[in-house]
Amino acid sequence: MINVALLGYGTVGSGVVEVLNTNQESINKKAGDEINLKYVLDLRDFPGDPIQEKIVHDYEVIANDDSIDIVIEVMGGVEPAYTFVKRALESGKSVCTSNKELVAKHGAELLKIAKEKNINFLFEASVGGGIPIIRPLNSSLTADEIDEITGILNGTTNYILSKMADEGLDFDTVLKDAQDKGYAERNPEADVEGYDACRKIAILSSLAFGQQVDYEDIYTEGITKITAEDIKYAKAMGRSIKLLASSKKVDGKVYAMVAPGMVSTMHPLYSVSNVFNAIFAHGNVLGDVMFYGSGAGKLPTASAVVADAVDAAKHLHQNIITFWSSEKLALSDISTSKKRFFVRINGDLAKAKALFGNVTVVDVGIQGEVGFVTEVMSEADFAKVAESTQCIVNRIRMED
Repeated sequence: MINVALLGYGTVGSGVVEVLNTNQESINKKAGDEINLKYVLDLRDFPGDPIQEKIVHDYEVIANDDSIDIVIEVMGGVEPAYTFVKRALESGKSVCTSNKELVAKHGAELLKIAKEKNINFLFEASVGGGIPIIRPLNSSLTADEIDEITGILNGTTNYILSKMADEGLDFDTVLKDAQDKGYAERNPEADVEGYDACRKIAILSSLAFGQQVDYEDIYTEGITKITAEDIKYAKAMGRSIKLLASSKKVDGKVYAMVAPGMVSTMHPLYSVSNVFNAIFAHGNVLGDVMFYGSGAGKLPTASAVVADAVDAAKHLHQNIITFWSSEKLALSDISTSKKRFFVRINGDLAKAKALFGNVTVVDVGIQGEVGFVTEVMSEADFAKVAESTQCIVNRIRMED
């Protein structure tokens, strides 16, 4: 019997219990032993719920029980999750987590402890919910040199942008709808400002390039400035607007960014809509590969967490090597990266040409402004033009 302790009985935690109960027989068979949920740590009580008999309110109960083999952490946030997880690993207990903040900030350190103790720190559910991406990066794609990972990593923002495009609605209206449906939190800042996607691309970049990528170093821009008018221009060009989280290696330099992009019909992420997530990767041998599925939600995330628990059970005293060094990867300044930009200005074509030179006009009949696409230019050159004028309404990077 393999004893498991679950930290947190919220949305994902209750999903973990549901998955364990629903698929108990097949899970035990795949693990090669019986998975027994012994404790559930939560501050609350759950009278009437069968889980109540397993509820404990003090982490010390779990920490001091040597029979616990695996700890599943789904509390969220950095503290006290970090303290609990670190103590679990140091005492020889493997850990599985869905906590992207924890993994992004302390992943390299926790992996090092797990390796030293010959146990495992697994975090498949921290990126992409139920989409398997961490394990493929760590094992299936190790023969490749990954030079790009680009993803739609946040279901809330993808839902908002999809609904704005489908129904011609403004951001605030669709955000309220997303909140009413439970797709967005009452405080949606982490999603709509891009912070959630930023932490996830930091994790993927650290795995892809084998060194610590700090999410604080990643340029991050959300979707709050995207308007119904921007969507109209995108449709006129046969494009869609997505919040893209990407890291790319160009001439030996790694650039990372989270920002809205106008993607063409040829882009692999063009048709990913609603609350779905997708992650595109390019390897120098394999070429292009894409992972698609439910990127969030109770059961998809719980499924990924339980899959990690099964993997930990199969490797109880054997560390699964993960290539993520604590040595920091120095990201290149995005000011030197180059793209075409879609720009809207208050003014006419002559003004657009005076500011940006040769441009391609996109006409959707909005009076008093002109929309256009620039030629390829650096972020620094665009910023220089933007600083010289007050007429820019918005700009979105073009992704081909």
